[in-house]
Amino acid sequence: MTEVQIPSPLRQYTGKQSTVTVPGKTVGDALTALVGQHPDLQRHLYNDDGKLRAFVNVYVNDEDMRYLDKEATPLTDGDTISIVPSIAGGKGIV
Repeated sequence: MTEVQIPSPLRQYTGKQSTVTVPGKTVGDALTALVGQHPDLQRHLYNDDGKLRAFVNVYVNDEDMRYLDKEATPLTDGDTISIVPSIAGGKGIV
């Protein structure tokens, strides 16, 4: 089983849980299981084509999955997935 750390803005879709434990042999499997348990996360994590949204960063044990095997990154029991949404905005420096 893999523990998925849920960021504060998305906890309202997981019953206020900060972590959710899911099965999965890969990151993709684990995220599919997460959305299966908490369907309201689907639209926040994935676009209409079923692709992970560009502003959603996923880390496996503190390693960015984009630099591993992306959603095919293998998992072992005890791994931790962190979902980190990008934050944009603010005032530019003049």
